[in-house]
Amino acid sequence: MQRIGDLACFLHEGGASISTSLVAYILCGLIGALIGAGLLEVVRRQLAAAKRTEAEDQAKHITQNAQREAETLIKEAKLESKDLIFQAKTDLEKEQKVRLAELAVTDKRLVQREENLDRKLGTIEKREADAQKRDQEFARREEGLVQKEAACAKVEREHREALERVAGMTGDEAKKQLMVEMESQARLDAAGFAKRTLEEARENSEREAREIITSSIQRVVRDYVAESTISVVQIPNDAMKGRIIGREGRNIRAIEAATGIDLIIDETPEAVIISGFDPLRREIAKVSLERLMHDGRIHPTRIEEIVEKVKVDIDKLMYEEAEKIIFELGLSDFHPELIKVLGRLKYRTSYGQNNLYHAREAAYICGIMASELGLDVKLARRGALLHDIGKAVSHEEEGPHAMLGAEIAKKYGESAKIVNAIAGHHEQVEPICPESVLVAAAEALSAARPGARREALESYVKRLEKLEALATAYKGVQKAYAIQAGREIRVIVRQEDITDTESFQLSRDLAKKIEQELTYPGQIRVTVIRESRYVEYAK
Repeated sequence: MQRIGDLACFLHEGGASISTSLVAYILCGLIGALIGAGLLEVVRRQLAAAKRTEAEDQAKHITQNAQREAETLIKEAKLESKDLIFQAKTDLEKEQKVRLAELAVTDKRLVQREENLDRKLGTIEKREADAQKRDQEFARREEGLVQKEAACAKVEREHREALERVAGMTGDEAKKQLMVEMESQARLDAAGFAKRTLEEARENSEREAREIITSSIQRVVRDYVAESTISVVQIPNDAMKGRIIGREGRNIRAIEAATGIDLIIDETPEAVIISGFDPLRREIAKVSLERLMHDGRIHPTRIEEIVEKVKVDIDKLMYEEAEKIIFELGLSDFHPELIKVLGRLKYRTSYGQNNLYHAREAAYICGIMASELGLDVKLARRGALLHDIGKAVSHEEEGPHAMLGAEIAKKYGESAKIVNAIAGHHEQVEPICPESVLVAAAEALSAARPGARREALESYVKRLEKLEALATAYKGVQKAYAIQAGREIRVIVRQEDITDTESFQLSRDLAKKIEQELTYPGQIRVTVIRESRYVEYAK
C-alpha cells in the first residue's frame, strides 16, 4: 500500500511538468514551420526566376535555329529550281530535236509521194492517150462494120425474097409452120425421153438401193452381229443340258416361247449359247436360265413363273439404274414413264457401246461445255441424257430414233428446248438454242472417241489413214481430213485447179470409191470444200 501511494504522488508531480514541456514544444514547432514556409517561398521564387531565364534562352536558341534552317531551305529551293529549269530546258531541246527529225521524215515521205503521184499521173496520161487512139480505131472499125452489116442485110433481103418467090409463102408463114412442126416433134421427143429417163431412174434407183442395203448389211453384220447377238451361260456339268432340253424338248421350247430367243445347245463343254437380236430378251433368258439351274426345278410351269419374275426384277433394275444416273447428274422432275424408257437403254447397244452409259457420258461432257460457255448446265445435261431414248423403241416403231425420242419427250412433258435437242442431235432439225448444239457435239464426242465403241484402235487408225489417202489421190485436192471417228471426210480442193461442177463430181466419185474399197459401219459423209478468197491491201 505504501508503494502505491508513492507511485500516485510521482504521477501527479510528473503530469504538471509534462504539460509545461508540451506547450514549449508546440511553440517551437510553430516558429519552425513559419521559418520553413518563408524559406520555401524564397527558394520557389528563385527557381521560378531561373526557369524563366532558361526558357528565354531556349526560345532565343530555337529562333536562331529556325532562322538558320529557313535560310538553308531557301538556298536548297533556289538550287532545286535552277536544276528543274535546266532539266526542263534540256527536255525541251530534246523534244524539239525529235520533232525536227519527225518533220524531216514526214517531208521526205511527202516528197516521195509527190514523186509517185507524178509518175502515176504520167502513166495515166499515157493510158488516156492510148485509150483515145483505141477509141479512134474502134470508131473506124465500127463504121466499116456498119457498112458491111448494111450490105449483108441487103443480100439477105434479096435472098429471102427469092426464096419466098420459089416457095410461094412469106418468111413469117414459113417460120410459123416450121415452129409448129418443131414444137410437135419436140413434145413427142421430150415425152419419150422423159419416159425412158423415169424408167431408167426407177430401175437404177431400185438396183442401187438394193446394192447399198446389201453392202451395208454385209459390212455391219460381218463385224458386229456375231458379238452382239449371243450370250453364253455356264452350266455346272453336261448333264444339265439334258434337263434344260427336257423330255422331247418341252423345256427348251418353253424357254424359247417365254423369252422370245433361241437356245443353242451343242457340243461346247459346260456352256449354253443364247442367241437373239434383242439384248433385253437375251438378258431375261440368261438370268432365267441361271435361276432355273440354281433352283433345280426345270419344267414348263416353273419356267414361265421364273421368266415372269425375272422380267419384273429387270424392269425394276432398269428403273433403279436410270434413277441412279439421274441423281448422279443432279437432275430431277422426270416423268416415271420417261424414267422407264431411259432405263431400257441399259440393254441397248450401238456398235458395242452401251446406250445408257453413252447417254450418261454425253451428259457429263455437255454439262462441262455448258458450264465453260456460261449456258444452262442442267438443260444441257438433261438434253444429252435423253438424246438417245428413241433407241429404246426404235426396234418396235418405224422412224429415225432422234424423231422417236423427241415424240416420247414431248409426250411426257419435256420442254421445247429438250425436244429440239433430242430431235436435232443428228442435224435432222434446226437447233433453237445453244444447248441443242452442245448436245449434238457431246454425243459425237462420246461416240467418236477411240475405244468408246467396239473397234480395235489399230484398225480405227488405219481406216482413217486409208480414208484420207483415197481423197488426196484425186487431182486438185489440197488436203483431206477424216473427222468424227471416220464418219465424215472433208476434202479441201484448190480453187484454181477445179471448178464447182468438178467439185460436185469429185464428191460422188469419192463416195463410190469409199464404198468399193473400205469396210465400215454406218455411213460416211463426203464434204468437198472449194473456197474463193480475194485479198487486197489498203495503203
